[in-house]
Amino acid sequence: ERSPYSDVIRLTAADLIAIGNGGTRQIATIPAGGAVSLCAVIESVAVVGSTSLVVNIGTTLADPDEFIDALDVDAMTTGLPSFNTGDVFVQAAGTTTIAGGYLPKAAASASTPVYIKVTDAAVASITAGEIIVGLEILDLAQYLA
Repeated sequence: ERSPYSDVIRLTAADLIAIGNGGTRQIATIPAGGAVSLCAVIESVAVVGSTSLVVNIGTTLADPDEFIDALDVDAMTTGLPSFNTGDVFVQAAGTTTIAGGYLPKAAASASTPVYIKVTDAAVASITAGEIIVGLEILDLAQYLA
């Protein structure tokens, strides 16, 4: 079965602790000529030890929220993903309506990192949990002569 995801990133409780409160980690790269059409996050193992785990995913190092914005991970239903809630995907603040339907965003003229940011004052107290991030990164430029 073909997956729409070009990049799948698994982050365990230990990974989240290592990233730390307010920390960021590069999780993927949009190649020159590429764009992102899908970003999803699923809590695959329930987070234990914190009730305030929030993640952002995007391309701006200081506030990477273009693809996923302020996702309250510990409040998620385990096994139920969240899709494309970031600033470049939503039509207006506070909605989850995709701007233009299937419309790849963040087209890159140069290789561009994708970051995850963790915000959680209690992140060091997490004893269990795992999230999986799925990205569909398009790379039409790979076919240039």
